[in-house]
Amino acid sequence: MIPQWLTHNRLYDLVRSGQRLPPWWAVILVGLSIAFGSQLFALPIVFMLFLAGIIPITEESALTQPPLLSGLALSLQLMVAFGAMILFTWLWIRFYERRSFTTLGFERGRILFLYGRGLLIGLAAFAAIVGLMALLGYIAIEDSDPAQVGLAALGGVVLVFFPGWLIQGAAEEIFTRGWMLPTLAARYRVWVGLLISSLFFAFMHALNPNLSVLAMINLALYGLFGALYALREESLWGICAFHSIWNWAQGNLFGLEVSGQMVSGGMIFNLIETGPDWLTGGAFGPEGGLVTTIVLLLSITIIWWWPATGQHVSSQPVTADRAL
Repeated sequence: MIPQWLTHNRLYDLVRSGQRLPPWWAVILVGLSIAFGSQLFALPIVFMLFLAGIIPITEESALTQPPLLSGLALSLQLMVAFGAMILFTWLWIRFYERRSFTTLGFERGRILFLYGRGLLIGLAAFAAIVGLMALLGYIAIEDSDPAQVGLAALGGVVLVFFPGWLIQGAAEEIFTRGWMLPTLAARYRVWVGLLISSLFFAFMHALNPNLSVLAMINLALYGLFGALYALREESLWGICAFHSIWNWAQGNLFGLEVSGQMVSGGMIFNLIETGPDWLTGGAFGPEGGLVTTIVLLLSITIIWWWPATGQHVSSQPVTADRAL
């Protein structure tokens, strides 16, 4: 039996407050345009940072670069590229669907509680992945420059890096779980929104280095988890916080690869996976391993049985004048 919070949800009603609901093919085409357009938007900034020597040319130069400098470069790239994603998504719903930014899941009420809880749950979830690998004996401390690890890097890790991850995590959630998921669910069926938004989220990482089949499966599972989390809370505040702290913990707390990319510029701990790639994720990082699959499946199960926290409002069928 499908639970009521999955079929009758405040996020669907917020989508229906606009004047138009685009069909699935338009959602995909607009989605592709926003996803790639936002990355192209950041290219001039990246190029200027490269010319200024802030973005290192080689891996060796990255290791000798001051942590704050390389951290600032990455944070700026995240802010520009994913800030553009938020901007383009807002422009679409404002001028085509004719609805406000708050209808993406940012209504007032318990904001600090939902965001704070999302931070704690996200940190606990990724810590569980690292803890499980440690219990299996597949985590070790990697030798590194003392200037880029521990207390010496704490200021940059918290003050420089986290704002970039905050915008990056929020942008991907706004785009896939705030816009794509409820738009498709409201016009068609819930499973259409869940399936397309989760697969699209995985597809957004298709060009990441060291990608594997298991990594793509885990990315889709994360997309499903994020969708259920947002629907369970009937809000985007919590899942935005979860996503941001998840990525920050991977790269800057534990020093592991984030979706196939090594994060330079400082970390609290510098860990390395020592077990088989299929279990630990190898060069893609933990998100490409079976340990993450287990934690995500467990998280999805918990979300499914988690007591609802929102005020459920009966959703009405989409009317013809709201369609494209």
